[in-house]
Amino acid sequence: MSKPVESFSGDFFDLHRRDGLDPQPELTRMSAEAPFVPDTSPGRHDWLVTGHDEVRGILGDSTRFSTRPPAESLEDSRRLVQIGNPLMYDPPEHTRLRRMLTPEFTVRRMRRMEPLIEKIVADRLDVMERAGRPADLMRHFAWPIPGLVGCALLGVPRDDQAELARTLDLSRRADGSHKARNTAANAFDGYLARFVRQKRRHQTDDMLSMLIRDHGDEVSDKELVGICASVIAAGLENMAGTIGLAVVALLTHPEQTERLRAEPELMDNAVEELIRYTTVVPIASPRTALEDVTIGEHVIKAGQILTCSLLSVNRTADDRLDLTRENPGHMSFGHGIHHCVGAALARLELRIALAALLQRFPGLRLGVPAAELRFRSPRLATFGMESLPVEW
Repeated sequence: MSKPVESFSGDFFDLHRRDGLDPQPELTRMSAEAPFVPDTSPGRHDWLVTGHDEVRGILGDSTRFSTRPPAESLEDSRRLVQIGNPLMYDPPEHTRLRRMLTPEFTVRRMRRMEPLIEKIVADRLDVMERAGRPADLMRHFAWPIPGLVGCALLGVPRDDQAELARTLDLSRRADGSHKARNTAANAFDGYLARFVRQKRRHQTDDMLSMLIRDHGDEVSDKELVGICASVIAAGLENMAGTIGLAVVALLTHPEQTERLRAEPELMDNAVEELIRYTTVVPIASPRTALEDVTIGEHVIKAGQILTCSLLSVNRTADDRLDLTRENPGHMSFGHGIHHCVGAALARLELRIALAALLQRFPGLRLGVPAAELRFRSPRLATFGMESLPVEW
């Protein structure tokens, strides 16, 4: 019998390392036995939270828990905030940004983008087919789609999109030098700064133009740059990861895929289940207690930092993929005031991408044995595939 979990002294990243798509048994055991444990690792956060109710309660409590990066002083805290990224803000600053962004991401407005997303997906399927078999689905399909959708949403000129994607890729490559990554990141931010100034002068029919027209005096150029970076960069990482992992989940569960082919009306359920099952963002942004808080038998002191595991609340020890599951009840998009503002767009992209992929390639299958699939490092903020060879 395993020893009950009383404290955690390991590595967050190792704990969230996966066996294929599945969480480590240690993580699911912690969630069941000790959903709220002190972290005794040197230099780490103070608490690791793995229980469903505990995570939901903390993420939903913006009065007692802050998402602002912890710092020694208020001045340092303000310096550490990524300007324009709502995840880094507490009310009332968060309320102001969220109020501006929410109308741009409504389900109705996202549906207006459906024909454009369908065209982007169809074009990428053409590219993948021309690449020949085996093709890298990540390179030709999963990575380009969210980048192109994000650029279209913001109104980035088509002629600029390839260079913008290249600089973003260089800024995030684990195999590049620190200097090269910084140079690319500065180029990416510099482009967005020029892009925002141009949009101030000439608005068109896109999200950034609408923000400027409706809230021009309320939002600074730096905030607009941060919003653009969040839409493109975060959307790219999370969505590309989800598309790739969803395809892996389907191809390693052929009975589920066949049912989805036979019953395409299950697609909305399937999308929700796949988002839960893959959980590309395994850990929510850290929360800092603003006051002493008691949760169960535990007292969290003001200033202590909590790590909430989204992977542990989404996946259980006896978990299985079930595309007919009607209410997965996941927290992949977070919870509370920081629930992902782009959730409707993410669902739409995944639904269109998977439906078109399965229709275009009825014989789609992995190009290598499942045991040889290359997953991204668990030390990155998002889980996903390095590459995904497929045949058809």
